[in-house]
Amino acid sequence: MNRLMMLFAFAALPFTGCVGSSEPPPPEPQPRTVTTLPSFDRSWDAALGAAADVGVQVRSADKAAGRIVGDKAGVGVTIDVLRQADGSVKIAFNAPGSVETNPKLGDRWLSAYQRRMGR
Repeated sequence: MNRLMMLFAFAALPFTGCVGSSEPPPPEPQPRTVTTLPSFDRSWDAALGAAADVGVQVRSADKAAGRIVGDKAGVGVTIDVLRQADGSVKIAFNAPGSVETNPKLGDRWLSAYQRRMGR
C-alpha cells in the first residue's frame, strides 16, 4: 500500500499549483517624460556662450544682476537672464542698432542659445 500511495502522490504532483489566478497580471510600466525647468546657471552659461558664438564682444557680465553687455560691429548688445517667480528663466536679447539682416543678429543669437541648451 505504501508504494501505491507514493505512486499516486507522484502522479498528482504535476497538477499541484495549476489553479488559475483570478487577478489580471499587473500592467507594464509606462515610460514617463519629466520636463524640468532650466537652471539659471545653465541658462546664463548658454546666453554668454551664444554671445561669443555670434561675435558679440562682451564688455561686462554681471551674473548676480543677470545682465550681459557687449558690442557687435559697433552696436550695443544687452542680454538679460532673469529668474521668474515660478522658477523659470526669462531671456531677453536686445540690439536695437543692429542692421544685420538675413538672419538678424537676434535670430542668430537665439539659434546659438537654443543649440547650447540642447534644444
